[in-house]
Parts: sequence; structure tokens; C-alpha cells
Amino acid sequence: MAEKEEEESENKTKLNMKERKVSWARLRHIDSLNLEAGRVSKSHAHSSKVNWQMTMSLAFQSIGVVYGDIGTSPLYVYASTFTEGIKDTKDILGVLSLIIYTIALVPLLKYVFIVLLANDNGDGGTFALYSLMCRYAKVSLIPNHQPEDEEVSNYKLHTPSKQVQRAQKIKEMLENSKTAQIVLFLVTIMGTSMVIGDGVLTPSISVLSAVSGIKSLGKAAMVGISVGILIILFSVQKYGTDRVGFTFAPIVFVWFTFISGIGLFNLLKYDIGVLRAFNPKYIVNYFHRNGKNAWVSLGGVVLCITGTEAMFADLGHFNVRAIQISFSCLVFPALLTAYSGQAAYLMKHPDHVANTFYDSIPDPLYWPMFVVAVAAAIIASQAMISGAYAIISQSLALGCFPRVKVIHTSAKYEGQVYIPEVNYMLMVASVLVTAGFQTTTNIGNAYGIAVVSVMVITTCLLTLVMLVIWKTSIWWIVLFVTIFGSIELIYLSSVLYKFIEGGFLPLVFAAFLMTIMIIWHYVHKQRYMYELKNKVSAEFIRDLATNPSINRVPGVAFLYSELVQGIPPILSHFVANISSIHSIIVLVSIKNLPISKVALEERFLFRQVKPRGFRMFRCIVRYGYNDKIEEPHEFERQLVDNLKEFIRQEYIFLEAENNDHIQKDVTTNNDVPHSTLLAEDGRAKGSSIMQESLLQQNPSNLSGNSIQSFNAAKSTNSSNGIVFDPTQVAEEEMQFVQKAMDRGVVYLLGEADVVAEPKSSTLKKIVVNYVYSFLRKNFRQGEKIMAIPRNRLLRVGMTYEI
Repeated sequence: MAEKEEEESENKTKLNMKERKVSWARLRHIDSLNLEAGRVSKSHAHSSKVNWQMTMSLAFQSIGVVYGDIGTSPLYVYASTFTEGIKDTKDILGVLSLIIYTIALVPLLKYVFIVLLANDNGDGGTFALYSLMCRYAKVSLIPNHQPEDEEVSNYKLHTPSKQVQRAQKIKEMLENSKTAQIVLFLVTIMGTSMVIGDGVLTPSISVLSAVSGIKSLGKAAMVGISVGILIILFSVQKYGTDRVGFTFAPIVFVWFTFISGIGLFNLLKYDIGVLRAFNPKYIVNYFHRNGKNAWVSLGGVVLCITGTEAMFADLGHFNVRAIQISFSCLVFPALLTAYSGQAAYLMKHPDHVANTFYDSIPDPLYWPMFVVAVAAAIIASQAMISGAYAIISQSLALGCFPRVKVIHTSAKYEGQVYIPEVNYMLMVASVLVTAGFQTTTNIGNAYGIAVVSVMVITTCLLTLVMLVIWKTSIWWIVLFVTIFGSIELIYLSSVLYKFIEGGFLPLVFAAFLMTIMIIWHYVHKQRYMYELKNKVSAEFIRDLATNPSINRVPGVAFLYSELVQGIPPILSHFVANISSIHSIIVLVSIKNLPISKVALEERFLFRQVKPRGFRMFRCIVRYGYNDKIEEPHEFERQLVDNLKEFIRQEYIFLEAENNDHIQKDVTTNNDVPHSTLLAEDGRAKGSSIMQESLLQQNPSNLSGNSIQSFNAAKSTNSSNGIVFDPTQVAEEEMQFVQKAMDRGVVYLLGEADVVAEPKSSTLKKIVVNYVYSFLRKNFRQGEKIMAIPRNRLLRVGMTYEI
């Protein structure tokens, strides 16, 4: 019985080893580290499980972070809509009906129940949609795709089924059309720029609207107080969304309670009949009576959904269920009640439209409401500021924004980030807008264009996601585009009508940011292509390994490069100038995948550069756009631990290959007894495979233990004595790596100056030699992003002509 169990256990072990060998062999066959890579572990998707208690906590936090903007819209919507006063009280019902159905269709139906589902493993925003497309179709402009990337848990890549040929055709069209890829990229960065622009305009209009409640103040005093409040607001951002959310949430909750309560009071006191506006015929009547003026007034109505994009952009700070609960159960009913109450008040006091919000507050509540309104307006800015941080951190991962420091502010909730440089740039821009425009009407003209433009872009990208990834029925897609595309295009045409009256501002912001992002991405791509074209050959490494003038010094060297396909040219430049290199060399490439998170066990990909004895390894370190880069000590430990595991698996693979040879010979040789053949072949094959492995090495570069193993292998092969043990050799190599690690790690960083070729056009020389150079020098350098210790950093200078 025991023998049977032992035999079953042995067979199971052999089966597992064979399966593992086949899996590794497949990755070896791909070999994308020259195209490049190593092995990955097949872990389960690590999307964190969020229980209901945490979901409700996040839902409460989201009240303070996400909804401040849309929640404070009642401060200025009616004033922005009826800029020339109310000529007919019937128009109040028409505008209220427009507000009701705009909020119900766009924020509630489109965003809460459709757009949020297009999240990228819990992250939202324009770049999240672009990241999804980059995974399902090779539309990224930088050619660094690897077959192994698709093995990462969060990739969630599904090949279109045969029944849905449409998705496959669109995917092929995107992959084969450079124009389509460029257009998709430009649309994405335009949406990103508009969201960042919202982060400037939202604080300005919200704070200025709230401060205007003190009627005795002059315009200069209101602007001065608003500027002071804005500076304080941006100063507290460094404490993180988690703390800011819990601090702000109670205030915004009180705000929603107040506006809904006051709205209900006004409904009962003045005219509950305004609830007739839930009948959409009042919209038709409004347009019939006012014609062009009704269309122009849509630029004010659309301000009732400002901040809607924040629900998607800020999704990484919370989760889908939290946003759905908080909006559906609190925000939506509170807003409808507030707008209905103001409409009821205006039915009796149409001449008060310029200051509807404050005039409609009952006298005993005026000053408490003013204090809460100012606090809520300050908080309103938080939604788009947080969204701007999130979307910039995503754009950094795809090489579309100059390097800035991204600080992860919460250990509990993924995606909560703070970017110091961006924070202060937003603060300066917001202060300048407030001081320059001075009135909410002018800022509102600019604000509308930014809000609607982002919505249109989101609709376009989501339609593409439906076609290629979700493979939705064409009829549902047509319905989606018809309803929401029509609404948003009508609103866009209206807000563009006020282009000259301040509407140009977000387009100027967008153009400025897009120019920076396009230049950075263009040169980043050209630099990558230069390295790819000039990568070091295998012959150079072989010659280097046998070159007696190259000294090996103790320790480990990490040579950084962005190249993930081959060995970067910076290595040959380094060797040409310094004739000593470390005993262990790891060519490290930091690669950002178009996903939010990469599991730690899937982060490192290794490949050994031959000859083996030279002990040079390629390592690709993969991060998602919400992953935090570890501190140097922790990063070194993780990399070396994974390197040792890679070495161990290499020798296991050789052992498995050896066992496979033995099994084949057993089945083909019937004249020799099974036990004799196994023993003889084990000695011969085992020693020959390991000797072949070691013969590839340069014996002069081996450690003492490895030389002994090398001699033992030769002795075993000649005398058929003790079988060579691959596990022992693996252990010795791992010990050698650890000893080198103990001697210290040195970081070699390529400092490549990028210049345009002499024959380049004047425009290209200006872009590369001056604009890109200015951005590169004035934003963070690579060693600051990766927090490399200065006392262990060695720069290697080189010039790339692109």
C-alpha cells in the first residue's frame, strides 16, 4: 500500500514537473527579452475585496470629495441661465424641466450606471479608457508590447469571439492605422487637459459664488477673500484624499441636508405646482416660446452637472458601489429638491433671479447657510483637484507628461495620490483666473465648455470600448450614442456661442497642456526608437566576457534604461569609458503597463544574458499607473530575491529537461534493464547538461565554488561517478548573488541628452533642443522619481541624435 502511494506521488511529481517545463518552454520560445522577458507567475487577479462596511465608509468619504462641485451648482445655475432676467414665469418651468432631465440622464443614467462600469480595475478617467484600449488593441505609439504582459492578472484580456467579427475588424483597423492611433491619442490627451482645466475653474467659480453671499462686500473684497480661501484649500491637499474626505464629508452632508430642506420649505410655501416640470412637454414649450434665446440659455443650464466627470475621474479613490450609493441615495434627490424649491421661489419673486440661492433662504437660516455654503464651495474644488491628480498619474505611466512626484497618500485605499508640482500650478492658475475674471458669469462661460467637452470625449471613448471590448449589441450602442451624444452636442454648441465672453479660457488651457504632452510624448518615443535601433549586439557581450582588460569589482550594479527589447547602447558607452564592471550586472527597465496595479509576484521579469559566467541579467520591472515605487532598500531586496528565484528555476528547468531525456531513452531502449539505464543515463545526461551549462561560462569569472562544481562535472563525465547535482549549482549561484548584494548596490543611470539631427527642420530643432530640454531640466529627474540614493548613483552621459 505504501509502495503504491509512493508510486502515485512520484508520478504526480513528474506530471507537475512536465507541465511546468512545458509552460516555461513556451515562454522561452517567445523569448521577448530579446524581444525580452522571463517568467511570470499565474496568480489570481488581485482586485481587492471590499466589504460593505468599507463600501459605506467610502460612500461617506465620496460625499466630501466627489460631489462638492455638482452640489454647489445651485449657487449660480438660475443666475447663469436667466442672464437678462425672467420675462415669462412659464420659462421657469421649462428651465426646471431641463435641469431635472439633464441631471437624470447625464450624471445618473450615463455616468453612475454606465460609464463607471468601464473602469480599469477600479480606476476611472479618460486615461483609464485609453489604457483599456491599449491592452485590447496595440494602439500605443511606443512599440514595447510583450507577450508576457498579457499573463499579468489584471490584464483581463479576452479575444473577441467568432460570433462578434465586428470587434475584431475594428481592433485590426486600429492596429494597422497610424492615423487612427494618433487621433485616439490626441482625443485622450485633450480630455485629460480639459479635466485638468476643470481643476482650475472649479475652485474659482465655486468659492467666488459662495463669497458673493455677503452683499455688503465690494467686488474687490470678494475677489481678495476668494483668493485667500483658494490658497488655504490648495495648501491642505498634501494631507491626502483620505483625511480631506473624512474632514469634508460631514460639511457636504450638512450642505445637502440644508439645500434639500430649504428646497422643500420653498416648495410648500411658494408654489408646489412647479413639480409639473417633471413633464418634459415644458421643455418643448420653452424652446417654442424662446427659440434662439432658449438655445443660448443652455450654457447656464449645463452648469447644473458641473463636476459630473469627477465621479469617473475620482473612481480610483473610492469604488463603483460607493459612488452609486452616495449619488443615488443622497445627491440626486437633494439636487432635485433644491432646484425645485428655487423655481417655486422664483415663481413669486422673478426679479430675484440674480441672487436666487441666498434670497430664497429663510432669514433665521441665512448666516448658518452662508457659512456652510462657503465651506461647501471650498470643498467643491476638491472633486476636480483629486481628479486632476488621478489623471496625471495615469498619463505619467504612458509617457505623456513630464516627470513629477506622485505621492500615494493612503495605505488603505488604492489610487489616492497627491502631486506637489501640479498642486501649486493649479493654485497659481486658479488664483489668476479668479483675479482676472472677477465674476461668476464670465467664469461660467469658460466652465461650460470644459465640462461639456470632457463629456463628449468620454462618450466617444466609451463607444469604442463598447464596440471592441464589451462587444455590445450594435442597437444598444446606437441608442447610447443617439441619446447622450445628441444631448452633449446640443449643450456644446450652446456653450461655444459664448467663446469670446470667456469661453476661450479652457481651450487655451487645453491647447497649452496638449502642446506639452505632445512634445514630451513625441521625444520620449523618438528616444526609445533610437535606443531600439542602436541596442548592443550579442557579439559585443561575448567579446566583453572574454576581454581580459575588463576588471570585475565586487558588488551589484543596476543599470537603468527604458528599453525593454534588447540591451541599451548606454552599456557600451559605459564600458568604453570605465574598464571595470561589477561582478553582477542587472540591466533594469522600469515598464509601466496600461493597467492600474501589478501584483508583486508578477512584477519582475528576468533573462540571463549569455555567456552565463558573465553574470549579466536583464530585468523588466512592471508597474501599473497606481503602483507605488518602493524605497531603494526594499526595491533592492525584492529584485535580488526574485533574481535568486529565477536562478533556481533555471536549474530546475534544466533538471526537468534532463528527466524528459531519460524518459524518452527508457521507452526506446528495451535491451537494457530499466534501473540500469536510468542510473547510467542519469549520470551521463545530468553531467553533460550541467557541463554544457557551465562550459558556456568563462571559468575565470566563476566563483571558487562554481569552479569546483565545474571540475566535478568534468570528473563525473569522464568516470561516470557521482551524478552532478543541478540543485547544488543553483544554490551556489544564489549564494554568489547574495554575497555580491552584501558588498553593496550601485545605480548606473543613463543621462542621455537628446538633440535633433543636424539635417532636421527648424521646428523639430526648436521642439527637441529647446522646449523638451527646458521641460526635462525643470521637472524631476529619473533618480528623484525612483528615490535613488545620491551616494550610490553613477551617471553615464551620452547624446542621442533623433
